[in-house]
Amino acid sequence: MRKRILICLLLSWLIFPSLAFGQEDPEVRITPAEERSLTLMECYRLALAESEIIAIDAQTIEQARAHFLSAFEDLFPEVSFHREDKRLHSSRSPASNRGFDQKFVFSQPIFTGFKEFAGMTKSHYETEQRKSEKKRAEELLLRDVSDAFYLLLEKQEDQKVLLTIKGALEERIKDLNARVDIGRSRTSEVVNTETQLYTLLANIESVKSQELVARELLQFLTGRYIDKVTDPEFDFHLKTSSEYLSRSAKREDVLAAYFEWKAAKENILYVQSGFLPTVSLDVNRYGHKSSSPEDSRWDTLISVDIPIFEKNTTLGEVQEAIAAAKVKELYYRRVKRLAIQEIYDDYINLRSVISMRDAYKKARDSAAANFELQKKDYQQNLVSNLEVLTAIGNQGDTERNYLHARFETKRSYWKLLVDSGAINGEIQ
Repeated sequence: MRKRILICLLLSWLIFPSLAFGQEDPEVRITPAEERSLTLMECYRLALAESEIIAIDAQTIEQARAHFLSAFEDLFPEVSFHREDKRLHSSRSPASNRGFDQKFVFSQPIFTGFKEFAGMTKSHYETEQRKSEKKRAEELLLRDVSDAFYLLLEKQEDQKVLLTIKGALEERIKDLNARVDIGRSRTSEVVNTETQLYTLLANIESVKSQELVARELLQFLTGRYIDKVTDPEFDFHLKTSSEYLSRSAKREDVLAAYFEWKAAKENILYVQSGFLPTVSLDVNRYGHKSSSPEDSRWDTLISVDIPIFEKNTTLGEVQEAIAAAKVKELYYRRVKRLAIQEIYDDYINLRSVISMRDAYKKARDSAAANFELQKKDYQQNLVSNLEVLTAIGNQGDTERNYLHARFETKRSYWKLLVDSGAINGEIQ
């Protein structure tokens, strides 16, 4: 009986090692049975949850809030308990050789040169800066996800086009072999067509490789296994350039630079408080007192410190803060100008891509019609096999060009929305 139990335990360890030791798989991947087609927004939400950069930015917001609380706490009093035990050496009065004082100490700053208020305002701007940086990181993540998403779709559609061309060439080879058998075509025509077919097969393998790269990139961004993606066709109305440019001042990276500049300006006031006097109040409430006067139960102390000369330390810090604020102001102006330039470039590029897409669509339709006409003419011996092959090649090229322009339009559209800060109304 004991041997049977040992054999069963050994088999369970060999077949299910994780169950035998109570371990779990640290990384659970989606199985093929759980796979489903994902949209762009679903991929984006997965990427938001996966991104370490977004998580880091969220923690920097908490750090900025902690700075605000630290400055705010300086306005409140401090309370502490203090005890002193004394041991004296005296041969005249041995009874007084020992004594102790114990007291509660209340310390309240009355005036510190408005240092706390400047620190609180500075921390507020720092918090707003971190919030804008986090939002901008989320927007840029959408741009990365949309690029990978539409690249994956494009390569999948590109393969379908190439497979259609492959079918046309194979049909062409079959037709040519039949014509060779009856002496109406030459073997060289078959070989020429086969050459184009093999070249096409190499292109198909290249596109498959590009699809895998795009899939891996999207899986890296989302942290999920991606099998299928879907994108319902949508049309958009391109607004005027001024409508997109008007959003530049409210773009999140521009706002972050603005809040950073404002925080630097508040830092000047924070440092300048070193020139002003400080006033504080200390109150001691005694529970026991052995020092003179022993019957005292409380005392107060008002301290006034007036800085007169401190080796120009404060003056140097003020000059440094002023220079730093000027740098932040110049940086803010540069970010604003770059935002305007980027939005305008995106707008011009999108208009150009839309025109290319529309032109390639007409070229695709014409090439498809031309191919059908060439096939009919070939059956009547009005054109050569080379002309038919050229028609097949033109149809494939125009179809692929239109495909690229169509997905490039979508990528450029989302890039314009992200760079103009106008994605809030588009994400649902």
